[in-house]
Amino acid sequence: MTAVFFHEIRLLFSGLTAYVYGAFSLFFVAVYMMYYNLSAAYANFEYALAGASFAFILMIPIITMRIIAEEKKQKTDQLLYALPITTTQIVVGKFLAVFLTSVIPMCIVIAYPLILQNYGNLYLPTAYGSLFAYIMTGAALLSIGIFISSVTESQAMAAGICFAAMLLNYYMVTLAEYVASSAYGSLVAILILELIIALLIKNMTGNPLLSKIFGGLSMAAAVALYVYKSEWFEGLFPKILENISVYERFYEFVDGIFDYTHVVYFISVIVFFLFLTVQSLEKRRYN
Repeated sequence: MTAVFFHEIRLLFSGLTAYVYGAFSLFFVAVYMMYYNLSAAYANFEYALAGASFAFILMIPIITMRIIAEEKKQKTDQLLYALPITTTQIVVGKFLAVFLTSVIPMCIVIAYPLILQNYGNLYLPTAYGSLFAYIMTGAALLSIGIFISSVTESQAMAAGICFAAMLLNYYMVTLAEYVASSAYGSLVAILILELIIALLIKNMTGNPLLSKIFGGLSMAAAVALYVYKSEWFEGLFPKILENISVYERFYEFVDGIFDYTHVVYFISVIVFFLFLTVQSLEKRRYN
C-alpha cells in the first residue's frame, strides 16, 4: 500500500494535477473570504467555506479522472494485480494519495481564521469545525470520484460522469423539492432510484438474477406501500436526498452544529465507495 501511495503522489506532483487542484482550492476560498469576510464584513469564516465548496464540482473530476481510468487504459493495472498486496490496499493507497493532495492546500487555509480574528469577533471553534467538515466533504466526494474512475477506461468520460455526479449532489435537494415533492412524484423517483441500484448491482456482481430479484422485490414493495398509504410518500424523496446528500451534512457544520453522526456519515460514504471501487477492480481482475 505504501508503494502505491508514494507512486500516486509522484504522479500527482510530477504533473500539473496537484498544483491545479491546490490553485483552485486556494483561489475559491480566497475569493469567498474576500466577498463575505472582507467586503461584506461578516465575521464568519464558515460562510467562505460554504461558498468555496461549490468548487468541488470542478476540482474532484480534475484529481480523480485518471486515478484508475488511465491505469485501465494503459493496461498498467495488471502490474498492480501482480504486486504482493490486496486490491483493497491498492485502492486505499490511491485514495490516501489524492486525499493528502487535497489536504495540503488547507494547511495554508488554517491561518485564515487567525488572521480574520484580528479584524472581527470570529468564533474559532465554528470556523475550524467547518474547516474540518470541508476536508471531510472533500474526502467523501473524492471516494465517489475514484469509484467513477474505476468503471471506465476513458479519462474524459470519468471526468464528465464525475462532474455530473458532483453537480447532482450539490443541487439534488433543491431539484427534488421541485420535481418530486408530491406522493406520486416521490414514488416515481424512488422506483427510478431502485432501478439504478439494481443496474449497479448487475454491473458490480455480474449476476443478472440477483439484480432482477433486488429490483423486482424493492419496486414491488414501494408500489405496495404507496397503494396502502400514499400519504407516506408526501415529500419522501426530498427527505431521502437530504439525508444522503454530502453537502447537506457539511452545511450543518457551517451553521455551528458539530454532530458526530455527520462525521460517521462522511466515513461511511468513504468506506462504501472505496468498497465499490474494490469490487469493480476485483471483477476486472478475475475477468
